[in-house]
Amino acid sequence: MKCRKLPNGKWECYEEGPRDPVTNKRNAIRKQAIKKSVAQQKVQTALDNLQSGIDQKQANRITFEQLANDWHAVYSLSGVKNSTIRSRRSSIRTLCKYIGPVAVGRITHGVMQNVLVDLDKQGFSRSMLDGAKVTANFVFQHAIKHQLRTDNPARDIVIPKKRLTVEEIERTDINEKYFEEEELEAFLRAAVNQGLPNDMEWFYLMAFTGMRVGEVCALKWTDINFEDKQIRVTKTMDNPTHNMRKYQLTPPKTKKSIRTFDVDEDLLLLLRKHKTKQAKIKLKFRKEIDDYDNSNFVFCRDNGYPFASRFVYNRTVRLCQKAALSKIEGPHILRHTHITMMTAAGVDLDTIMNKVGHEDSKTTKNIYTHVTKKMKKDATEQVHTHYGDLFRLQN
Repeated sequence: MKCRKLPNGKWECYEEGPRDPVTNKRNAIRKQAIKKSVAQQKVQTALDNLQSGIDQKQANRITFEQLANDWHAVYSLSGVKNSTIRSRRSSIRTLCKYIGPVAVGRITHGVMQNVLVDLDKQGFSRSMLDGAKVTANFVFQHAIKHQLRTDNPARDIVIPKKRLTVEEIERTDINEKYFEEEELEAFLRAAVNQGLPNDMEWFYLMAFTGMRVGEVCALKWTDINFEDKQIRVTKTMDNPTHNMRKYQLTPPKTKKSIRTFDVDEDLLLLLRKHKTKQAKIKLKFRKEIDDYDNSNFVFCRDNGYPFASRFVYNRTVRLCQKAALSKIEGPHILRHTHITMMTAAGVDLDTIMNKVGHEDSKTTKNIYTHVTKKMKKDATEQVHTHYGDLFRLQN
């Protein structure tokens, strides 16, 4: 490596790099710095990049935002769910507020760590930070594939984690994730006596099957086998704009979510009555409404269009309030409640996870463990209640 001191006092170092593999032209590397050692290091870094195939000029020209958009366009074609695609896009927007205009080759591990630290200080949720980290990793892996970097600066960045306060621990108690028996009774009683159209049917369905709200919204009559007493889940509702005419039916959350399970006779009877009632409504409005949606949804508006998940969420909150419950939750609490119902009935964990379509759910396992422990404790107390008098024989 050759070095010389320039008239302006800076050092310039020079080295011949490997020839361009396409044009066979020489790659002369020249770098300047106030200190000779710094200039030498710059040349060495550039030389290492050339030898590893890194296109440093491109890396210093392409911004993070440009690369992220390029990655997202490819990612959108990979078969992932639309909701996941939207989530990644949201994470990109967040990251671009910090590093959008920064050249891909100039982003360091420290820069990425500071991004997460600042997001945490602003009060973003843990899931938001997780999403930002995962998305950044995807984008920089894309950079490595396209020879814009040799490393991933988002790798091993730490998501800030604060210690929970006593109040937060109490708020996240496992008991808050499901209805106790008396709470479920109060909720369903409100659905029957104070519910709006469809409330009773879809909330009984969710409570006694553990189906996700998106799966219920996408359910069609062809998915219900009244003869074999089974329901088949093959799709979920995707409608981020909540515009009833812009819904999409997409595959369920995971492959495990595609499932068929048995249904009890009482629930089937409720669904039969609902189907008869719906047929009368359909007969009335199908000819009156020009754009009637004849997709045969189990739960639909008078014009045949299905409901969005947000609609069911609002209905759930309304009934929680009508029932004067302390747990004001969305419809997912009924899914967790069904897990407790099956656990209390003695159903094993694998069967429960198969029915609700879970591959490996921490929440399901936590609820199962909690309820089984409670059952064991209750069993001990019941034995004492029935046979405790025998201890008095000692007196």
